[in-house]
Amino acid sequence: SWWETGVRVVSLSHYGVSTYAHGTGTKGGLTSLGRELLENMYSIGVVLDVSHLSEESFWEALDLFPGPVIASHNNCRALVPGDRQFSDEQIRALIKRDAVIGVALDAWMLYPGWIKGKTSNTVVSMEAVVDQMEHIHRLAGNSRNVAIGSDLDGGFGKEQCPHDLDTIADLQTIPRLLKKRGYTNGDVENIMWKNWLRLFQQAWS
Repeated sequence: SWWETGVRVVSLSHYGVSTYAHGTGTKGGLTSLGRELLENMYSIGVVLDVSHLSEESFWEALDLFPGPVIASHNNCRALVPGDRQFSDEQIRALIKRDAVIGVALDAWMLYPGWIKGKTSNTVVSMEAVVDQMEHIHRLAGNSRNVAIGSDLDGGFGKEQCPHDLDTIADLQTIPRLLKKRGYTNGDVENIMWKNWLRLFQQAWS
């Protein structure tokens, strides 16, 4: 089974329509196989990742799946419009489920009006990443539901990252930026690593 091979988190779609669900850029819900997959995931303890789901698929998945939920790499539509981002209503629904939302560092998800291949990353800094974190924090009223999602998996290079992110080590600028905005050491630890650790420990203990 997937579990025996080490699978612990599953997302149902990416761009377009998958075997299981409608994804980014499409309209529609889960397929019958997607609904069946959610049942099987819950029965063995697999975590659901709702990133990239279409809005209809998102709500249907939350309704059908009672287990732990994450959004591994997603940002806020209130700051950067588009169906790839979550509305405040979606974010509040995830907070209600005690989900963790990982903020993505892809520049087009951080800057409204970004045009791939044309917009320069000089317009995006790590402050924009913290803006996304702060929006989720404000909706939650605490630092429990936001974390680093990154999305730095090789699908693009530095040209599509914040200009002050040179290597992965520069994620360590986030604590300083958070503290500058008044976040406590506990908040910073939650966002940097504790939220992910807590959710996964609870899911698989």
